[in-house]
Amino acid sequence: MATVSVALLLLVALTISYPLACRAADEDPLQDFCVALNANDPQITINGLLCKPAAEVQDADFASQQLGNPGNFSAKLVSAVNLASATTFGALNTQGLSIARIDFRPRGLNPPHVHPRATEVLFLAQGTLVVGFVSTAPQNRLFSKTIYAGDLFVFPRGLPHFQFNPDKSKPALAISALNSQNPGVSQLAVALFASNPPLPEEVLEITLGVGDEELDRLIKSVQEVISM
Repeated sequence: MATVSVALLLLVALTISYPLACRAADEDPLQDFCVALNANDPQITINGLLCKPAAEVQDADFASQQLGNPGNFSAKLVSAVNLASATTFGALNTQGLSIARIDFRPRGLNPPHVHPRATEVLFLAQGTLVVGFVSTAPQNRLFSKTIYAGDLFVFPRGLPHFQFNPDKSKPALAISALNSQNPGVSQLAVALFASNPPLPEEVLEITLGVGDEELDRLIKSVQEVISM
């Protein structure tokens, strides 16, 4: 009888915890839609964006041509990311979703970065990419694969990952879906070498095992990349 009672308690605990374990990155919406109002207003500090009155929402609010063209290409990385999120496509507000177009010229790179609030699934529409992420368990294990047009690849939430076009003559085009209306992004090199204010040089030198001259070279190199 005691065994049955313990089993019932475990079942109740699992039932209660299951929705929490399966919860998406963003909270579930409490209404059909909430088209963002004044998405770029810097004074809005709520966890999300204000909604247009339902009576003012139009058919056109649910359509966007934002991803019809590439984003701005980085001269050094020769890649471009164009992200449609709640701030640029108001219909995504409260839907727990963003979508990005990523263009790669030959040898283009989307450098190691993390999305702190979203898992990403990438669909390769054109070309070839070498993709990968580094896990925490097994610790610092690189999961990497060469993918081709029509393939999918998943980058788990919060883990460092990258995409690289190894082809020397052909471009690549990918579409990524992220399960947050504001996934966030932090490039690892920029976070280390171009933060504002800068990280203490002693911290970087000890962490990387480099001296003053090598650290200065790394900082200048990263700053040149992000300024172009």
